[in-house]
Formats: sequence, structure tokens, C-alpha cells
Amino acid sequence: MGTDAAVTGAGGARPNRILQVTAPARVGGLERVVQALALGQHAAGHRVKVAMIVGADEVDHPFQVPLVEAGVDVAPIMVPRRRYHVERKMLREICRAYRPDIVHCHGTRANVVDGMLVRQLGLPAVATAHGFAGGDIKNRAYELLDRFLMHRFDAVISVSTPLAATLRRSGVHRDRLHVVPNAWRCIANPLPREAARTRLGLPDDAFVVGWVGRVTEYKALDTVIASLPHVADLDLRVAVLGDGPSLAPCQSRARAVAVDDRIAWQGEVQDAAAYFSAFDVFVLSSRTEYCPIVLFEAMAARIPIVATTVGGVPDVVSEREAHLIPKDDPEALATALRSVFDDRGGARERARLARERLDTEFSFERWIGRHDELYEDVLARRRGTGP
Repeated sequence: MGTDAAVTGAGGARPNRILQVTAPARVGGLERVVQALALGQHAAGHRVKVAMIVGADEVDHPFQVPLVEAGVDVAPIMVPRRRYHVERKMLREICRAYRPDIVHCHGTRANVVDGMLVRQLGLPAVATAHGFAGGDIKNRAYELLDRFLMHRFDAVISVSTPLAATLRRSGVHRDRLHVVPNAWRCIANPLPREAARTRLGLPDDAFVVGWVGRVTEYKALDTVIASLPHVADLDLRVAVLGDGPSLAPCQSRARAVAVDDRIAWQGEVQDAAAYFSAFDVFVLSSRTEYCPIVLFEAMAARIPIVATTVGGVPDVVSEREAHLIPKDDPEALATALRSVFDDRGGARERARLARERLDTEFSFERWIGRHDELYEDVLARRRGTGP
């Protein structure tokens, strides 16, 4: 490894210098997971640094705000598009100065571009697979490369059992693969219902269907739009909190089926979790999901849930806690919305049970401890003392 061998971390059985690496979007589930992990590790007494890869012009990126406010060290890596050699050089300098005990990469870009450098430096490396969204041919190619390179990490974390099966088929050995579902941690304080509706411009007396996420094909907002003609007799409105490449087509579709007047297009909303109190029901309409943080946020807010039975969703909620429907089925979605509208007492009971399940099965403290154990196992294996 030449001179890069000098980058080896401080050592010790319990890692106390952790470097988290990610290229965050402005909002998203992966971003909230990395924030929660860094904040939890910081509170547990670890030294944590977050290498944040963003565009050269993204000076005030919202991802870093809760981290900086809590005292977590954030190292922005600000690079022009596709200047990967500059990105790797800057990360190399961070590793040399910080000397992390372990480096944890999140997301396709960090795994592919930066994970390779971390391994060249001889540092213990962990990757979390948060999910693969597919999309255009370019994105699918990057995700394919990501899966191919996963087996080179010391450990790989999958956030759901179906995703772990995909990784096994891609060549990740079972000894290196760990299923660690996400956990929930409140970062944004929830708003009172009236305040949330006022800020979103929603009527006080409306029955509001909430939809939150990046508006992409796999999030399937189009299914929600297609369901609305089936509930034309119900007095309800849909609040869409999100932006993305599929927004304009969805808006066009809403106009084409004459439901645009029933949809409040909110655009990108920072700290969207604080606004769940404005909803009477939350819809997760995705065509693919793994362990969606937005589902935890609805559970935490005790909001009735309608969700598609895709990926890891059934591992988070069952029919006991939510209405589960097939993907790409507007009529099934409409039936579930009608059920919540007509039986609000039953919907509230499901929401209460969902909150109980969130507290018992997706404990934040247990989640942080599981990462500690995994890191320690990686370091023990490196020393030749682990299993």
C-alpha cells in the first residue's frame, strides 16, 4: 500500500474515531439516517466526523445543519460535477489528518468513488446499502457497479431482508452481510396540527391525505393521482410535500384527469417530518422501498398509514398497524382511503399500534449499539482476533 499505509487509524477495541461519508441530497431518507447515526454516535461519546460531498456551489446545504448544531464535525468536500479525482484527493487529506478507526460509506456515490480510496488507504471500511431505486440507464449502471463492489468492504449493512438477498446474489458473502433495519430518531420537532396546516395553507376542516418524498417514478405519486377519481364523492385534499424529476408529469396527469384542484403542491419542504400532524392519513405509494424513514415519521406522528407491500415495508408495518395494498393499484388505494375516511376510530387505533411497534422494535439506542458491535467486529477481524 506504499505511503498510504501511514493513514491507519488510532486503533483500539472500541472505535472512537468514526468517519461517515456520504453525498447527500437536500432532503431524503438516506440523509436522515446518516444524520441520526452521526448524532447518536456523537452522543454516545465517539469522535465522529462526517465527510459531506456536495457541489462546488452548495455552500448552505441543509444536511449539515442539525449536525453542526449538535457539535458534530462536518467536513464539506465541495467539488464540481464529475471531478472525482478532486473528491478523492480531498477525502485522502481528511483521512490523513483525522486518522479514523473506521470509515462508513453511505449511498452509491460514496460507496463507489470513495469506498475504493478508503480500501486503498488500508482503513477498515463499512458500507450501508440503503436501497437501489433503478431509474434511467445511467443510474442503473452506477447501482450495478455499487453492488459489484460491495463485497470488497469489511462489512456491508443492509436495511432490510429483501435487500440483503439482492446483495447476496451480487456476491456479498454472508459473513460480511448484516441486516440492520433503520431506526427512528426525532430531529425536527413536530408542529401542532393547526400550525402545520396554516404553514402549508391547508383548510382547518379538510380531510388531508399526505404524501411526502422525492417525486420520482419509483415513488409512484401517479398512483395517488389515478386513485382520486375513484373517491370523487369524498371531501378530501392531497398535500404533496416534495419535488423531483417526475413532478411536472404528475401535475400534467392531475390536470388531465381533472383532480388538480384537489392537490396542494407544496414543493420541497425542509424538516417535512414536523408537518405530519397536518395529515389525516399518510400514503406511501412506492413501487420499491427497503426501510423507509418516512414511514417511521408517520408512525411517530400517530398518523393512519396506507402503504404498498413492497420490499421491506411489511417488515415495518403489518395489516394490524396500517392498510397494506399492492403497488400500482389505484382502486385498492382508493378503497383504503375510503376505509380510513369512513372508520376514523379504527384508523386511529391502527396508528396507535404503529407507534407502539415503532417504540418497541425500532429503538434508536439499540440501533446505535448494533453499529458499535458491528464496528468492533470489523476491527477484531482486522486484528485476527474476531470470529
